[in-house]
Amino acid sequence: MRVGIGGPVGTGKSSLIAELCRALSGELEVGVVTNDIYTTEDAEFLRSTGVLPVERIVAVQTGCCPHTAIRDDVTANLEAVEQLELDHGRLDIVLVESGGDNLTAVFGPALADVQIFVLDCAGGDDVPRKGGPGITRSDLLVINKTDLAPYVGADVEVMLAGARSHRGDLPVLPISLRQGGAAQVAAWVVHQLEHHRTGTLTTVDVGPPVPHFHADGDGELYGHSH
Repeated sequence: MRVGIGGPVGTGKSSLIAELCRALSGELEVGVVTNDIYTTEDAEFLRSTGVLPVERIVAVQTGCCPHTAIRDDVTANLEAVEQLELDHGRLDIVLVESGGDNLTAVFGPALADVQIFVLDCAGGDDVPRKGGPGITRSDLLVINKTDLAPYVGADVEVMLAGARSHRGDLPVLPISLRQGGAAQVAAWVVHQLEHHRTGTLTTVDVGPPVPHFHADGDGELYGHSH
């Protein structure tokens, strides 16, 4: 199952991924693909944490707007996922991190089976009200850094109300990674994986089909669309 994790710069995407790897890698086979425009900084940060063997963390340098590589032409990300499985065997979960982006960014359905969008209290409690596909249509919205709310003049309940006005019944999790909040996200991911394995996973439709690739038994890549 491929889990897309997006959100604006500085909201805690890489830190969340590190905590998810800590929580999940003891029981599941996990890999990570990061996206940066010109650097491999996110991958280097995750490798430095020791949460996974370094070879299970692959960096994609998009050289373009992050939206392109996660939504419009996802080939580089899919090839990175395929290479992880060719090198390490079948994985249970691959966490795909978008480069720092804005509220319009979503993952193409050919890349992500489920999508998590991350906001934070330091960005302002009015951000969820502004909407955008990341807020309105992600499978899980995470509002991070709730421990900072009193220090930055943010009201978590205002943020939750703004998010729910757009999301209806789609889940929203207010968390602090510093206070163990990643456990709630990890539990949600495991629940989605159970549905994925039984073929009962239902996700939000975020865009048109995109060609993508799988490896056959000989390691060759072949393409098709969903």
